[in-house]
Amino acid sequence: MTGAEALTPAWLTGALAPLLGGSRVLDVAFAPVGTGQMSDCVRLTPTYDAPTTAPPSLIAKLPAADPTSRATAGALRNYEIEVSFYRQLAPQLPVRAPRCYHAHLEPTGTEFVLLLEDVAPARQGDQLAGCTVEQAAVAVEELPRLHAPRWGDAGLARLDWLHRNPDESVAFTSQLVAGLFEGFCDRYAARVDADIMALGERLMARLPTYLGDRRGPWTVAHGDFRLDNLLFGSDEDTPPVVVVDWQTVIHGPGIGDLSYFLGAGLVPELRREHEEELVRAYHGALRAAGVDGLDWDECWTQYRRYTFAGLIMAVAASMLVEQTERGDDMFVTMAQRHGRHAIDLEAEALIG
Repeated sequence: MTGAEALTPAWLTGALAPLLGGSRVLDVAFAPVGTGQMSDCVRLTPTYDAPTTAPPSLIAKLPAADPTSRATAGALRNYEIEVSFYRQLAPQLPVRAPRCYHAHLEPTGTEFVLLLEDVAPARQGDQLAGCTVEQAAVAVEELPRLHAPRWGDAGLARLDWLHRNPDESVAFTSQLVAGLFEGFCDRYAARVDADIMALGERLMARLPTYLGDRRGPWTVAHGDFRLDNLLFGSDEDTPPVVVVDWQTVIHGPGIGDLSYFLGAGLVPELRREHEEELVRAYHGALRAAGVDGLDWDECWTQYRRYTFAGLIMAVAASMLVEQTERGDDMFVTMAQRHGRHAIDLEAEALIG
């Protein structure tokens, strides 16, 4: 089921049967939405044959049309991970994710379909432009709703799609990213500050040490918590923020999501002025939710340390998905802002 053409009225009638109450889908209109690199999203507007409680519109998430992106997603288990999140974790967590009406994954791991709540008129954040401090505060407020409920929960390690063998992952990721760095340099060195490229080169040599020291307690972490994956409410009838794109969710350090978001979500000038108050708000919300054992000094140290996550993501993702003009701009922006974040907070001193 690679393309939207497979979402016929008959197929939708079956997939939405629990909501239709015996009604049928007679027709469906399609419109592409979003800027995803690893998957394609389409807004569906069905025509029903009778009044029903089924949604007037919904979002279908499908494998990327680009074969390189689709093969990468399969190799990294991205489609399996997202389908499993909606099936097994989303119903238990208070984080505001889209409601899932249907989730299907083929055994190959490269074919899937999700039918998700359409939260329009909520508006997608813009990774290139950055966000306001007020939007950043809304996003940071949502993170403890993801992290706190399963903070330090050893049972998460039993979910193989979520835990993904950390020792093997460190070796695989270290080798993969270091091998991609030369291509990243060839493509982007002229657009990224020289001190950030030099930092990246030093980081590549120390990746096994850095990735092997992912301090706990661990929880459910989004893994790609950034503006393009956040939909902000535009009026009183929409949620303040909805978190989408759960293809990289992982059992790991939740504070990494916070570093990753603030490092590129705010332009450096705003980030430097407001990041401590935002990190303190996150820390306070965790404590209010019952998380013990994470004092402020350790929270701030981990926040500094995980500033490298965005630079690693920029290197890897830019080389593994279809190259586009917007993608190039986004990866340069990520490298610039995350690299500057790591330099500002002297994160290199915390490796090893």
